[in-house]
Amino acid sequence: MTWGFLDRREAGRRLAESLKDYAGRDDVVVLALPRGGVPVAFEVAERLNAPLDVFVVRKLGVPGQEELAFGAIASGGVMVFNEDLVRALRLTDSIIDRVAERELAELKRRESIYRENRPATNLSGKTAIIVDDGLATGATMRAAIKALKQLGPKDIVAAVPVGSADTCREIDKMADVVCVCEETPEPFYGVGMWYNDFSQTTDEEVRELLERSERSVHQTASA
Repeated sequence: MTWGFLDRREAGRRLAESLKDYAGRDDVVVLALPRGGVPVAFEVAERLNAPLDVFVVRKLGVPGQEELAFGAIASGGVMVFNEDLVRALRLTDSIIDRVAERELAELKRRESIYRENRPATNLSGKTAIIVDDGLATGATMRAAIKALKQLGPKDIVAAVPVGSADTCREIDKMADVVCVCEETPEPFYGVGMWYNDFSQTTDEEVRELLERSERSVHQTASA
């Protein structure tokens, strides 16, 4: 079997085929994990005729060991914590607040760049399809899902073009979450291995795709 995708846009078109049961529904919102998830999610949103938004997630890293995350903060200012790690490392409220304040500022900066003056999508009662370009460890997707649940969606679908089979199964077992992985090659190696073009998505590309998607939704609504 031949695995892989030409680029993220092609991956999104193929992923959309696996999500076609969600097409044309007025309760569906597609959320992209920036930046690499945005080109994938754009194609999904176009084919499902659904609005597209970004869902920004920032890790809350332990001071001095920033790659070790004790939690995450996401769009809407929602924070989730690894309570066991917080207790084990005896992280004080002042340390947590300091890290959270810094990451919240960065999150707001990124949202301002991506959305400009557009408000965040109201997710209450919606079916939220959260899209990334792949699942390796799944840490970012798990944090996003935990944060997303606090914003009141009716259903959550985690959708990626390619991922580790084990990680996809673990995400699918999360409460009230459906995980759609278009391809689960074994051995997995890493997300970038399955794209011919895995070049970095730029902030400008994110802005452009969000604007194009918004225009497309408005044109469809007024047709």
